[in-house]
Amino acid sequence: MHLRTRLKRLALAGAALAAVTATLPGAAAADSGDRGHHPSDRGLSAVIRYTEYGIPHIVAADYAGLGFGTGWAQAADQVCTLADGFLTVNGERSRYFGPDAATDGSLSSAATNLSSDLYFRGVKDAGTVEALLATPAPAGPSRDLKELMRGWAAGYNAWLRKNRVTDPACANADWVRPVTALDVARRGFAVSVLGGQGRAVDGITAARPPAAPAAPATRASGQDPDPARAAEAARELFAAENATMGSNAVAFSGATTANGRGLLLGNPHYPWQGGRRFWQSQQTIPGELNVSGASLLGTTVVNIGFNDKVAWSHTVATGVPLNLHQLTLAPGDPTSYLVDGRPERMTPRQVTVRVKDAAPVTRTQWWTRYGPVVGGLGPQLPLPWTTTTAYALHDPNASNLRGSDTALGFGKARSTRDIAETLRRTQGLPWVNTIAADSAGHSLFTQSQVLPRITDDLAARCSTPLGRATYPSSGVAVLDGSRSDCALGSDPDALQPGVFGPARMPVLRDTPYVANSNDSAWLTNADRPLTGYERVFGTIATQRSLRTRGGVEDVAAMAARGGLTVADLQRQQFANRAPAGDLAAADVARACATALPDDPEACRVIGAWDRTVDTDSRGALLFDRFWRKFTSTVPSAQQWTVPFSPADPVRTPNTVNTAAPGFAKALADAVAELRGAGIALDAPLGDHQFVVRNGVRIPVSGGTESLGVWNKAEPVWNPAGGGYTEVAHGTSHVQAVGWDGSRCPVARTLLSYSQSSNPSSPHSSDQTRLYAGERWVTSRFCEKDILRSPALRVVVARG
Repeated sequence: MHLRTRLKRLALAGAALAAVTATLPGAAAADSGDRGHHPSDRGLSAVIRYTEYGIPHIVAADYAGLGFGTGWAQAADQVCTLADGFLTVNGERSRYFGPDAATDGSLSSAATNLSSDLYFRGVKDAGTVEALLATPAPAGPSRDLKELMRGWAAGYNAWLRKNRVTDPACANADWVRPVTALDVARRGFAVSVLGGQGRAVDGITAARPPAAPAAPATRASGQDPDPARAAEAARELFAAENATMGSNAVAFSGATTANGRGLLLGNPHYPWQGGRRFWQSQQTIPGELNVSGASLLGTTVVNIGFNDKVAWSHTVATGVPLNLHQLTLAPGDPTSYLVDGRPERMTPRQVTVRVKDAAPVTRTQWWTRYGPVVGGLGPQLPLPWTTTTAYALHDPNASNLRGSDTALGFGKARSTRDIAETLRRTQGLPWVNTIAADSAGHSLFTQSQVLPRITDDLAARCSTPLGRATYPSSGVAVLDGSRSDCALGSDPDALQPGVFGPARMPVLRDTPYVANSNDSAWLTNADRPLTGYERVFGTIATQRSLRTRGGVEDVAAMAARGGLTVADLQRQQFANRAPAGDLAAADVARACATALPDDPEACRVIGAWDRTVDTDSRGALLFDRFWRKFTSTVPSAQQWTVPFSPADPVRTPNTVNTAAPGFAKALADAVAELRGAGIALDAPLGDHQFVVRNGVRIPVSGGTESLGVWNKAEPVWNPAGGGYTEVAHGTSHVQAVGWDGSRCPVARTLLSYSQSSNPSSPHSSDQTRLYAGERWVTSRFCEKDILRSPALRVVVARG
């Protein structure tokens, strides 16, 4: 019986493949617009082979068919999350959910649905994405990418037509509806501007001109931003430790490995809920493309992945993908600004948003030659619009819809050299670094971002007093918008004006290791520091985060040891070493007797802690709660007695300052907090750091940013619920990839939060349980391995 079942599966898969590769017609004409028509799925189909953990292997004859299968399969796993995102990019959240509710934050920083809708409806009304789609490649998206988007929309719609939505998050909801290829492109635009306009949505939609005075006005005192406060606010706004996304990645060259081939470990730290989740698949067009990895929901391509020759990952970069222009307003007219002494009128964009159970809301946004007028970058950095001054936001990624073409090129790459060439040709990555390795033993790091062309010389010549404070502290340039000689200029090798060309990007090739943990490019390899780049890319010779320091220690030791295999990458992912514990726990335990003379148990627990954040680690929770309080209340300059030294950046600063004001209180408060919640000081971490899926507790290892743990977890503290009861963001899609000389890569993967957000799906928590057990999925990349899967299930998706 078992043999007959296996043969039947093989025959079915073979027939499905033959149907795809031999009989599918060519792609139909591209969808022409957003006039209520949905992309035709006539003739489109794909074969989807599901293996363990619900991972789909999608095969199609062309790009439209591949998009069709991808849209179908994403809808099957994530229809509610996807539908919610399409409401966002069409500016319709207020219509269905009310204006005051919060978004999930996946596609912008908007605090409310109304703010989100005003921004995205403005993008839609202005035809911004249509103009980008009409831009000829390579500055605009390729024909292959357009076909993928057309197919994705058709596949999503076909799944909706043929299946009942069972996810309670949107079952029977009237906002789950068909989409167009333009909707898919709009979602890609939202991802592209996440670090620029998307970061400032509330500031764009709330900016209002002051009433025009009857006579020319002088600058009102006290209304300008304070430069010192603005500098600190900008630094905090762009600091890696405050980000809701991050990553680790390391590539080892063949000089360090057991077989002379490259190795790559990618460990992105992305949200565990909402529309910025990853989703796994393999995409194949026979003879054209064969790539496996993870896609951000709603995207048509594999964003992080591998093929039979090359593997790559991304880390969120320190490059600042925006800048500000300080406008000098025309006397008597706050909606006109001066350039070289001549007035130039702002362009008003009147935007109307439908609102649930209320009249529509209409607001006006104001745009300039530089971009939209913005009233602030978050609540911590207000930029007041006075009668004499306003601020405009410049985001070069608002002209960039090429990110998916970059990913598509990576999927077809045969080497790290091809990865670099794809970046040169497409120039599409908005806010990430790239780390890659290949089967020939090469390693690559490059910070190839679409960044505003802010040179240090330009900043020195053209910064306003505010910019002279914010640029050194954060990389946020504030330029004098009244001078045309302060324009950003162009590099000859750049695809669009006002950005850096590929020749200006920080790059490191073929060193024993290249690694990044969301600090700047400087310590990509501690033995070969990268320098010579402009401040907007990041800092040089400044203090690194504990996660960077711990990561460099680990991977440098691995490279020095040599003989590395994929198994070594797997061990590194779950080593769960807490660098903060190695640096501070012994000193904290010694000082504890003085700080808590009547509580020897707390001192004993910290002293006995094994300095890891494994689920069975005792004392990890107590140290974690103390360390969070200590680092959040004691200024960074007072936390260590040995200061940072650029000559020893991995080992400094060190020696925790137990005499710092606030040390004893942080320790006492942590002890009181745990006891008040009924949590034993030496309780195993996993008893109080967990997620609940379908009523079952799943313990989670890992630790917060300030502890410096590679396997990062940013859990949600809920003492009434037993401790950390959910993960907001952290380790998401992990891949450990190498090669052994065969046609099949040696790859292990893990999607920490699993494929589906539908609690009724068998794949809503299966990989979460693997993650809890520190177990991996053996990737089935080659055809023979796919067909041998005991879980093989074949779906032929047709229009």
